Amino acid sequence: VPEELDHHCAEKIRIESDRILTKQNIRQIVFDFRRTVFMDSSGIGLIMGRYRMMGMRGDCIQATGVNSYIEKLLHLSGVYKFVEICGEV
Repeated sequence: VPEELDHHCAEKIRIESDRILTKQNIRQIVFDFRRTVFMDSSGIGLIMGRYRMMGMRGDCIQATGVNSYIEKLLHLSGVYKFVEICGEV
């Protein structure tokens, strides 16, 4: 995930991930937030959209390298219920 996950970056990631997900049998996505210092609601939408595309399975989305800011956003938005927040993968 880039340093700033805003609407512009989220759209690029969405397009590329949709392309990959429709062509391959992907069972898990790991978002690496090590470099990310800013994320807005489009980042939350990106994560939720991938979750829906993956069939809303509880084990399909992970977030790693999450700093306190990103973790707070994931909790406030409720995304933490669907995303496993873990250490290094």
